Amino acid sequence: MTLTTARERGSQSTTESFELPAISAITTHVKEKGHNERRRRPKFQEIDLERQTLSSGEEGQVIEPDPVFGNEEGAAIHYRTMEWWHASIVMLAETISLGVLALPRAVAILGLVPGLLLIFVLGIIAGYTGYIIGQFKRAYPGMQSFADCGMLIAGPIGYWIMAISQVLILVFIQGAHVLSFAIAMNAIFGHKTCTIVWGVVGMVICFLATLPRTLKGISYLSISSCISVIGTVVVALITIGIAKPDIDHVTTVRHDISLVKGLGPVMNIILAYGKHSVNFSHVFELLGLSYSAAGHVAFFTISAELKNPRDFTKALFAMQGFAIIFYLVISAFIYFFAGPHVSSPALGSASPLVTKICFGIALPTIVVAGVVNGSVACKFIYVKMWTGTNVIHQKNFKSIGSWVAICAVAWVLSWLIAEAIPQFDLLLGFIAALFCSWFSYGLPGGLWLYMNKGHWFETKSKTALMVLNIGIFLLGFAICIMGLWSSGIELANGAAGQPFSCANNWHPMRNL
Repeated sequence: MTLTTARERGSQSTTESFELPAISAITTHVKEKGHNERRRRPKFQEIDLERQTLSSGEEGQVIEPDPVFGNEEGAAIHYRTMEWWHASIVMLAETISLGVLALPRAVAILGLVPGLLLIFVLGIIAGYTGYIIGQFKRAYPGMQSFADCGMLIAGPIGYWIMAISQVLILVFIQGAHVLSFAIAMNAIFGHKTCTIVWGVVGMVICFLATLPRTLKGISYLSISSCISVIGTVVVALITIGIAKPDIDHVTTVRHDISLVKGLGPVMNIILAYGKHSVNFSHVFELLGLSYSAAGHVAFFTISAELKNPRDFTKALFAMQGFAIIFYLVISAFIYFFAGPHVSSPALGSASPLVTKICFGIALPTIVVAGVVNGSVACKFIYVKMWTGTNVIHQKNFKSIGSWVAICAVAWVLSWLIAEAIPQFDLLLGFIAALFCSWFSYGLPGGLWLYMNKGHWFETKSKTALMVLNIGIFLLGFAICIMGLWSSGIELANGAAGQPFSCANNWHPMRNL
């Protein structure tokens, strides 16, 4: 039995079929009985967006199996186990990490009004592009990643471009979290131990936390991450509010800011919602201590592990609404009390003792935000490796051993990259600008255009949405160009560090 893609629109229907590359193929479904029916994952099957899907809360009802994991009835490991709140917690953990503490400085550089306005508007756009991903997943249930979207739209070339891009950025951000752990430990203990040692410790902890094979398992760790980052920010807010290091020196709009200096904080706000918060630390004087977990690039994986893919919208809006409010409150409050010389991250504006306490509280979010990245990257490789078999649903040496091996290789590789590249933070900024602008903004706009091809001018509202999504696609392109330019300047002017260095890497930036 060969499954092809089909989408009914009124009286019209179209059919598409295609084959994936061997290593990552979603193979043709064959006629088998019993448990062998789940041995082969079917090709992408498109369904009508208006088709009624049962709520995950309705008893006695069966929700149609997702082609990504097939029929899991009788399987030892079930992946489609998350309720909407599990998914929302995972997205909160990956979105709201310590990167939020770089935003007050971005607001200080841009001015209060344009800074907060950018945070709000870009948050709305990021929420909308996430919504598009959820709609695309429902239209094409076989999508597990942007690589699958690339295959659907552009064939094998599109598949491999997207596959390499998403794995590359995820591994780089894993490395960033390993370094963030080392930074936190240096801040807590005053650099009494070689930074490389702390990096290894962070790598091992992250590896162990990535071992659960399902995102539902990761979601329980994500609860601790959310509590951790909220606790850290609350302590920092209270301390800075009491100390008032430079209160009431607020600039509503800065007229003296140059394009070069203003572009850095703009990119930080953009990439904060792209879940890849990377701070441009030299030319734009922004040093990032923590990098948010992969957001939009992980949304297909998160949706695939929901009991009901329709719940993705609920989870997304809950996460995004909280993130926007959280970002606005933190940015405005800390900037008001810390003044124009607020450090990046804002923990540097607190006393040394409070900084140590805050970093101690923040350790769970530093680890878990990286773990979400690692889980998504490893899951992509794991599922593609065992396509056509039921290995991923088993509990035996092959299934468990291969998962552990993939996780180990991913974390060791991320640690080696982070330690071996002298200008890793600058290179990470370049990689993030190159790819994250597309995953979070440009590509979702393109997905909407593909999903609605042939129907752009049916109604006025459809035409308006077409214009909006073309604009979002162009926004992603513009962000990519601006990011590459700014990070290229940094790479050219940045001071070269030493590979595998024991030097202290905790240096908050304060001067504007």
